[in-house]
Amino acid sequence: MTFSRRQVLQSAGASAFLASLGQSAFAQAQLENTKIITGFAAGGTSDTICRRVAQKLQGDFAKTAVVENKTGAGGQIAVQTVKAAAPDGTSILQTPTSILTIYPHIYKKLAYEPMTDLTPVTLGCVFDFGLAVGPAVPLGVRTVPEFLAWAKGNPLGANFGSPAAGSTPHFIGALLGKNAGVDLKHAAYRGTQPAMLDLLGGNVSAVSGPIGDLTQHLPTGKVRILGVSGAKRNRFAPDVPTYEEQGIKNATHSEWFAFFLPAKAAPELVARLNASMKNALAQKDVIDGLNGFGLEAMSSTPAELTELIKRDTAKWAPIVKQVGFTAEA
Repeated sequence: MTFSRRQVLQSAGASAFLASLGQSAFAQAQLENTKIITGFAAGGTSDTICRRVAQKLQGDFAKTAVVENKTGAGGQIAVQTVKAAAPDGTSILQTPTSILTIYPHIYKKLAYEPMTDLTPVTLGCVFDFGLAVGPAVPLGVRTVPEFLAWAKGNPLGANFGSPAAGSTPHFIGALLGKNAGVDLKHAAYRGTQPAMLDLLGGNVSAVSGPIGDLTQHLPTGKVRILGVSGAKRNRFAPDVPTYEEQGIKNATHSEWFAFFLPAKAAPELVARLNASMKNALAQKDVIDGLNGFGLEAMSSTPAELTELIKRDTAKWAPIVKQVGFTAEA
């Protein structure tokens, strides 16, 4: 299974599904309230897709829809919260890939099992990562190889932050250092925005994070994006070369955000939420709003999302082994 970038699945299936229900049946099925739970702080990319989708779910899937930011443990608290919730549609998880496909490789024990404790609903978006540097790094450093060379000669500044330990941007940053023979110290944050604040303050040299979280800070004049992780240049930062263009191998990775219900959610509920979310993700204002954060709206069927999780879990196993990072649950 493959997904083409910039592809947004249209809402024809959603419309047909709702039509088959009939208006009266749909009104009876509408929930009083629902909440989308994310494991990352307000203001970042994870938060913004939740808020835009919640706005569209309100009055459609449920009468009211809100967002809860359950930060901590690199996003695990949000997963555990939804795992423990009733499978009635009142609690929806939004999470990035790494919490489901990388964490099983780095934690000896997890408080959740991705394939059995959650019910896949749909993809939400795809995006690339970038490496940004700030005031702690000399202005003459303009490429990733230049940063790595500078870090090698300045051990006290050889560090980078990421949204969470064990996240995709953490591993990308670690791969950059490992491939260049540079000991880059990692600092884990509760989301990219807290890391960017430390970058702006000169407390951390670099940040590896979603491209949209980095481009937001370019107007300050204090941030420079040195490279992006996609297979080709990112359309939200077209002047920034990819890692591969800069001669860096094995650091080409993109990521996705997706939505889930607790395990044992009724198939009819999953289908209705999938239809509502597909409709939301196909709206122009949602697409444009996500673009502003470097995110490309994309939906899927629950089955396609299940296969994507399986594929990415297998992909990350050898990468985790190469980096050698483990964590204690």
